[in-house]
Amino acid sequence: MWVFVGALLAATAVHVAGQQEGFLSIDCGLDAKFNGRRDTYTDIAYVSDDPYVDGGMNHRVAAKFDVSSRSENRRTLRSFPSGIRNCYTLPTESGGKYLVRMEFFYGDYDGKTSPSFEVHLGSNYWDTFRNSDFWWSEAIFVAWGSWVPVCLVNTGGGTPFVSTVELRPLLPSLYPQVTVDESISAFARKNLGADTIYRFPDDPYDRFWEWEVSSLWANLSTKKTIQREDSFAVPIPVLQTAVAPVNNGTVLHVGTWNTYKSTFEFKFFLHFSDIQNTQLRQFDIYLNDYEWYKKYSPPYLTADYVYSTGWYKATEGTYNITLAATNRSMLPPMVNAYEVFNRIPHDTPRTSPKDFDTMMAIKLEYGVKKNWMGDPCFPANYRWSGVNCSGVTANTTRIISLDLSDSNLTGVISDNFTLLTELRYLDLSGNSLNGPVPKSLCKRSAGSLIFRYQSDEDMCNKTTISPPLSKNRTAIISISIVVPMLVVAILVVACLIWRGRRKPKISTHDPPREPELQSAPESRKSNGDQLQNTENRRFTYKELEKFTDKFQRCIGKGGFGLVYYGRLEDNAEVAVKMRSESSSHGLDEFLAEVNSLTKVHHRNLVSLVGYCWEKDHLALVYEYMSQGNLCDHLRGKNGAGETLSWATRVQIVLEAAQACEAEDCHWQHHHGGRCPPWR
Repeated sequence: MWVFVGALLAATAVHVAGQQEGFLSIDCGLDAKFNGRRDTYTDIAYVSDDPYVDGGMNHRVAAKFDVSSRSENRRTLRSFPSGIRNCYTLPTESGGKYLVRMEFFYGDYDGKTSPSFEVHLGSNYWDTFRNSDFWWSEAIFVAWGSWVPVCLVNTGGGTPFVSTVELRPLLPSLYPQVTVDESISAFARKNLGADTIYRFPDDPYDRFWEWEVSSLWANLSTKKTIQREDSFAVPIPVLQTAVAPVNNGTVLHVGTWNTYKSTFEFKFFLHFSDIQNTQLRQFDIYLNDYEWYKKYSPPYLTADYVYSTGWYKATEGTYNITLAATNRSMLPPMVNAYEVFNRIPHDTPRTSPKDFDTMMAIKLEYGVKKNWMGDPCFPANYRWSGVNCSGVTANTTRIISLDLSDSNLTGVISDNFTLLTELRYLDLSGNSLNGPVPKSLCKRSAGSLIFRYQSDEDMCNKTTISPPLSKNRTAIISISIVVPMLVVAILVVACLIWRGRRKPKISTHDPPREPELQSAPESRKSNGDQLQNTENRRFTYKELEKFTDKFQRCIGKGGFGLVYYGRLEDNAEVAVKMRSESSSHGLDEFLAEVNSLTKVHHRNLVSLVGYCWEKDHLALVYEYMSQGNLCDHLRGKNGAGETLSWATRVQIVLEAAQACEAEDCHWQHHHGGRCPPWR
């Protein structure tokens, strides 16, 4: 389907200096020691490419091409013999619309054959350079961040190179079809009826309007002023010329294109402005054999256009545009200019713009020279060294890991690292960094960030040494520590004295009995008999495997062995302590603890839910304490809750002593005063 739009807005004249505002013109291969240069024909200022690219080599074209009559843009170049992907990173304004153009003039700089390679816009395919002596390619896009990379990708067809890279800001009203999720590449742009190439300053956006002639065309022209429209802003000189079929024919063959890539999809834009209004000019527009637009009449001395709203792909890869006069038309069909664009699909995901901007800030601050070019995460085989990324959401990904160890970084630890809000791992060890660690770096991650700095130690999850304190603060803190410790010591001594008084007295006149010697079978019960009367559940090893999901989540480690998280049939949470082979606790200690904890019940003792005794598998199943372990609470480690007050710590000591007393009393009552094996 075609759309017809008539525009009656007059063109606005703007000074050349204003039109050039925001232009970035890079002369690839220009020595950085020069301050840049001015183009002879356009007066546009060109700069060296050193600040925008890493790697590559500067060259001049062969002597036969390196002559003063040739534009400076085509006398120097940069080649990239190493690395698969090499990129220029261009500064943009997020949400702004831009035209980017790359020019390539081979000029026999290396005495070989002109190569072939791909050109990418961000992480997506843009175009292919195919063994030409000279070629240029333009793309129009909406910037998705503060930096947009354009890349040369070595596909095995020779060493990639480039002569110039040019970035031009566009008004938001231009090319309304272009969005942040869909870019376009200029396949062709032609100025018809003239023998001049127009660009800046005739085109304030510095587009290339190449001329084209044909023996089948008759040239038309006018000196009259033409009203320009703002959707495409075709330059006035381009609209002042046109072509029609020779000999007042009724059919005008505008052009034929053959695509080298079967996946290309195209949009066609025809630009019109009639130079007479005395007779009717009316025609139909065809693409191949399909009638796209019927009975079109171009307006007099006013810019207008017809374009395809959808993307078109011909099965055989050949495209023809034909204009055929209607029966009512008194004049032959005509056209002033045309543009053909192919779609740059954004099929490949890209790094979150915020993360990309942050990584560029880190790169520039420390002068990182690795392979940090293009998109940090995509395509995956070109991912930046030391960078790992999350899964894709809404076609973007986040940076979750950054390893900059041994990267010759100097200076302070940048606050920019805190802007990588999804970062889970950061390694800055092996560098010459100094100064404090930004407080927000660890605080922002709430303990989830593993941060290595001066060694392999995690700086975000370690106990730090406080700086020296003033005398007053030192005295206050000393008192606050010593006094509670004295209280605890007094309470412990009092508890021991009280326990000593409760012990049964042994008569000195009653000599101790000689133990009766019995054979081993008569001196102890069988192991099975010792656990027959326990109240707790006896689990099988397969049950424990099921409840712990095959011992997937380890939550601790002790002298007995590793402790695993589990969930029973009724969803009750448990901690399963499995005896390891290296444990010093034998079967006797295991049986004693099962028997003891079965009989002892105290509010400050963890309850025993059950046990497992199956061949070599010994396990104790306790109720699960979801708030973490006491050690972490006492040390105030991240994620274990608030730091405990001294009043709370004293309370813990007392209640722990009460639990130990209950446990010891039970043991001594049943075992003649001997110490329990777990002490």
